[in-house]
Amino acid sequence: MKSTVVIVFLFIMFQGFSQDFKKHQWKNRVLIVSTIDDTSSDFLKQIDLLKNLNQELKERKLIIYQIVNDKYKVGFSSNFNSSNSISKKYVNTKKGLQIILIGLDGGVKLKQNYVLTAEKLFAIIDGMPMRKRELRKNK
Repeated sequence: MKSTVVIVFLFIMFQGFSQDFKKHQWKNRVLIVSTIDDTSSDFLKQIDLLKNLNQELKERKLIIYQIVNDKYKVGFSSNFNSSNSISKKYVNTKKGLQIILIGLDGGVKLKQNYVLTAEKLFAIIDGMPMRKRELRKNK
């Protein structure tokens, strides 16, 4: 399992940062957590909240992108990667903390500027038609 995560992460690094996150379309949902200050209390609180939800994130095919100015990381790795191609379509870090949820279809499902609770995140995802189909199929 750990080797799969490492392989996926390395693949993402070598592919470069997809400007529109299209590479995840129909495979994964994406949660973008962006800020201009990676030491801000809201950003740290949001990342802390998500770190403890590995199983729930995996079940919902949810990948986390942390974006700080022109740096990003996928998941909760310790190192940021530089990127000059951060998507301006999805990310506006001038507002401080920004949370964006992108569905399997590539559409923006949620956009907010304050900490997103696990309950709200999972309620939104679990209410999506494709997620409902996944749950029915897995029963």
